[in-house]
Amino acid sequence: MEEKRELHENKMGTMPVRKLLLSMAWPAILSMTINALYNVVDSIFVSRVSEDALTAVSIVNPVQMMIIALAVGSGVGINSLIARRLGAKNQEEADKAASTSIRIGLFNYLVFLIIGVFLTKAFVSGYADEGSYIYESACQYLAIVCIGSLFTNIEIVLEKVLQSTGNMVAPMICSLTGAIVNVILDPILIFGYFGLPRMEVAGAALATVTGQFFSMIVAIIIIVRGEHLVNIRFRGFKIDWKVVKDIYKVGFPSIVMQSIASVMVIFYNMILVAYSTTAVAVLGIYFKVQSFVFMPVFGLNQGAMPIMGYNYGARNKERLMKTYKEAFKVAVIVMALGTLLFQLCPELILKMFDASSDMLAIGVPALRLISICFIPAAFGIITGTLFQGTGHGMLSLYGSLIRQLLGILPLAYILIRIGGVTLSWLAFPLAEILGILYSAICLRLLYKRELSKLCLLYTSPSPRDS
Repeated sequence: MEEKRELHENKMGTMPVRKLLLSMAWPAILSMTINALYNVVDSIFVSRVSEDALTAVSIVNPVQMMIIALAVGSGVGINSLIARRLGAKNQEEADKAASTSIRIGLFNYLVFLIIGVFLTKAFVSGYADEGSYIYESACQYLAIVCIGSLFTNIEIVLEKVLQSTGNMVAPMICSLTGAIVNVILDPILIFGYFGLPRMEVAGAALATVTGQFFSMIVAIIIIVRGEHLVNIRFRGFKIDWKVVKDIYKVGFPSIVMQSIASVMVIFYNMILVAYSTTAVAVLGIYFKVQSFVFMPVFGLNQGAMPIMGYNYGARNKERLMKTYKEAFKVAVIVMALGTLLFQLCPELILKMFDASSDMLAIGVPALRLISICFIPAAFGIITGTLFQGTGHGMLSLYGSLIRQLLGILPLAYILIRIGGVTLSWLAFPLAEILGILYSAICLRLLYKRELSKLCLLYTSPSPRDS
């Protein structure tokens, strides 16, 4: 075990940054792209039932985003703390953070269990009339994904523990397992093949939860049977609340930051539903498809964050900033390709979801206008990763608040009244301008006050491309 830890430290502290970043990022990029794929496939199958079925899933989508936000945000705090403690050669604190992760996952689940049991009808009634197909389907879908969210809450925090140590392949295997199970079960449960009842929207929810269950089982097997750079204690572990505080110093801003997207969609849907339920479905399609663009970048920052955290803990300014610059270059390339896809092929994208003529009329300009924000978003995402990796999660939180709550929603509310649904989509790129200004100012101040003053606490061999 000690030899493996030493090899890990050599890799995180001495391997050429570009090679290290790509080796750590590609499994996370593949994993998150696969997740994006089965989310899209889920909606494609549902769209074959009816446009109302797709609208029902779109209504619930913000709550699913909230589930992921709480799990991933907590995991980001765990990831950052473990990486920083390993970089500072504090094994005991790293092990405590890893062991705390399971308890945090269970607590997160209780939040959504309560929502699934008691609050589904109250939430859905804000978007659909009671007794309608959209209302009944959305209630079924929401209850199933919330009550079954135990699996994804546990699996995601375990993924983050593995990623914090530089193990990016195991989390990929977990995600791939769930994606395969989901895609196989989707048509079977939605349309009722092999003698099973036709469940439609409820079938899509059950397929999702079942896939998450298998992902969790694989993650637990990997944790229990493998040797890792941190030790997770499942029994006889007393929570150290100082460790919890350190986790949420970064994790809480990340939770709020990712939840902001969910809150934004909830209120944007409220703005749109007064004009068109088809526009709600279009926004749902956008968030499903844009994940193909954003998820690779989020996978990239999952690879970058432990490198940043480790080298920040080791006070190695050069490797920290080189990681930031390399990650930013790759993110811009990915976002540029995504922009081209949305600008050139909006009709093709929408027709995958069996789009009606009304949906095409609303959706084509929507995809083109919103995608203008993709390239500027790369700067905000990677800069936010630097903030989180160095323990300054609140800076990322404020950036998300500025872009999505103080930016998108007020702008959308104003623009939709000036020029209708189509003009409202411009809220996305306009809000991103505010985000760029904020991130640039914070980055400059952080570098001047803190990062520029980092110096190595200990020396290690330095390769030419460090």
